[in-house]
Amino acid sequence: MPMSIDSIIARIGGADATARLTGVGTEAIRKWRQAQAIPSRHWPAIAQATGLSLQDLQPTPAVTDRPSPLAGGSQTGSSMPQARPDGATAALVLADGSVLWGKGFGAFTPKPAIGEICFSTSMTGYQETLTDPSFAGQIITFTFPHIGNVGTNALDDEAVRPAALGLVVKEDPTEQANWRATSSLDAWLKQHGTPGIAGVDTRSLTLKIRDGGAQTAALVFPADGKFDLDAIAAEVAAWPGLEGMDLAKEVTCAAPYDWSEGVWSWPDNTAAPTGKRRKVVAVDYGAKRNILRCLVSAGCDVTVVPATTTGEQILALKPEGVFLSNGPGDPAATATYAVPAIRTVLEAGIPLFGICLGHQLLAQALGAKTYKMERGHRGANQPVQDLATGKVEITSQNHGFAVDAKTLPDDAHVTHVSLFDGSNEGLASDKYAAFSVQYHPEASPGPSDSFYLFERFVTLIDTNGVKH
Repeated sequence: MPMSIDSIIARIGGADATARLTGVGTEAIRKWRQAQAIPSRHWPAIAQATGLSLQDLQPTPAVTDRPSPLAGGSQTGSSMPQARPDGATAALVLADGSVLWGKGFGAFTPKPAIGEICFSTSMTGYQETLTDPSFAGQIITFTFPHIGNVGTNALDDEAVRPAALGLVVKEDPTEQANWRATSSLDAWLKQHGTPGIAGVDTRSLTLKIRDGGAQTAALVFPADGKFDLDAIAAEVAAWPGLEGMDLAKEVTCAAPYDWSEGVWSWPDNTAAPTGKRRKVVAVDYGAKRNILRCLVSAGCDVTVVPATTTGEQILALKPEGVFLSNGPGDPAATATYAVPAIRTVLEAGIPLFGICLGHQLLAQALGAKTYKMERGHRGANQPVQDLATGKVEITSQNHGFAVDAKTLPDDAHVTHVSLFDGSNEGLASDKYAAFSVQYHPEASPGPSDSFYLFERFVTLIDTNGVKH
């Protein structure tokens, strides 16, 4: 008799062990549980590891024949209301069949905004979060209820436009009340074509994501007020998920450019400090502007290049150091063109520093592997320990993939770990002048616990750099 998917996964050793055995991410394991079926191409590996027969791995008829959660307007397995409440102008449709109604704001959606639903615990910086290119392909649930209080202004943008597909909040955004504001959040979202939904029980939604893992969702705010929930549910089911997606190409710059602004300080605003300068090439997989500012303030002259720039093209710019930026998507997908370039830089002896996606790509270039996390880390209160000093940093993070520390080669070592779940937060090579961290040292939630990393990079250049 066929076994349940949960029983099979438990027999292998859990979701992480199953993901490693089959070469997929834990997000795929979640979808197997949701569908109560394992793709047949994985049956041989599972059968060999567990001793089960192929018949044991086949889905039961009751599972394969079950109706769609939204079929006929029913709300199978969910307490969320399907019927549209009075005053509701927007909806959030989840892959598990839940429908969360609310009040739309920002831009209307000509078609549903479909992506991975996630949550951020940050209490400030909603504009920086929405414009962080690392959030491409995602809809953000803000756990802090009061979003919009300080409005928006051009200086707080981390990129030219918002990368997030939309946002989910509990309370209606208020009018701005800050001397720096030049626009309300609602007007800013309209300007950039980004939708939002308010009035959602974000606590319940956050618990759903926390306990069940990230899932696909659609944010719908139609101008005509019409909702075809069955059609939307079908689109949600068809969305492939972030695993296997290379989104760096979608958010990277179109051509190289120079960056000269430093971190804002009184009274010189963003003027670069005087003193010795080091020529750094920053590879833009979705770079945040404040990262570039931190590099400048640490003593670097920065040239930003597109994600697909080859190692030979990077070396032709004669850098003293190379920086690998943050970015969205699956690092394994971006690695197809990024890893050869990174290896060329490493072999040339150029000091290298990576952040977030750059950290994951450096790990892959060194021979390690990455995996899809069940929940990911997003927010500004993430404790990370520096293993060399024992110091704990309060960090800002946004990542749904992580480096598998067990796959690091013998000539590399772990430098930082998460105190939430023990996952990898940093590494360094013993063979090359290269190191990286998973979190965002430029975001300054500590507020400046992690700026030493930029200074460490500069020191690495000064002591190990190749002079041209």
